[in-house]
Amino acid sequence: MITRYSRPAAADLWSQETKYRIWFEIEAHAATKMAELGTIPASAAEAIWAKGKDVTFDADRIDEIERTTKHDVIAFLTHVAEIVGEEARFLHQGMTSSDVLDTCVSVQLARASDLLIEGVDRVLAALETRAKEHKLTPCVGRSHGIHAEPVTFGLKLAGYHAEFQRAKRRLITAKEEIATCAISGAVGTFANVDPRVEAYVAEQM
Repeated sequence: MITRYSRPAAADLWSQETKYRIWFEIEAHAATKMAELGTIPASAAEAIWAKGKDVTFDADRIDEIERTTKHDVIAFLTHVAEIVGEEARFLHQGMTSSDVLDTCVSVQLARASDLLIEGVDRVLAALETRAKEHKLTPCVGRSHGIHAEPVTFGLKLAGYHAEFQRAKRRLITAKEEIATCAISGAVGTFANVDPRVEAYVAEQM
């Protein structure tokens, strides 16, 4: 995001700090379900949440580790281990990097969609107010780009309102399509991770 052109909420959503927070939540929720299923110790899942839930992960430190590991998720998990300690070894059991990366992008896109939908709602409210205000305000109608029969400015605004209603429905549909969780392990076969973990993470995120 180019900061000077971005709303603070949008810039924050796509920041490195938020990305790593989402990575942690995906990993920690997966650990919670794995503990419930008996894959990892319940005490480990509890410790992961207790020690990591309020942490701001250090993007510079992760970059430093990645220069050695040559792998972004390994660098992140190494940094988490520095914070959480021994219990961090139970994170990422059976998972693959794309489980974290792709699910994170889906979460970010879904949250970005919410920001856009909120903005469309404000536009709709403004258009409705002005359309009613100008329902009798005459203005030139146009046909083939030239003057035609008279219309009202309110009618024009009502037309824009209808267009933004359709745009909102498309945004909602796009959000539903993109909000997809994938915690299915290497090559997506669920061979090493229970499908119930994916369902749980999807629900929590």
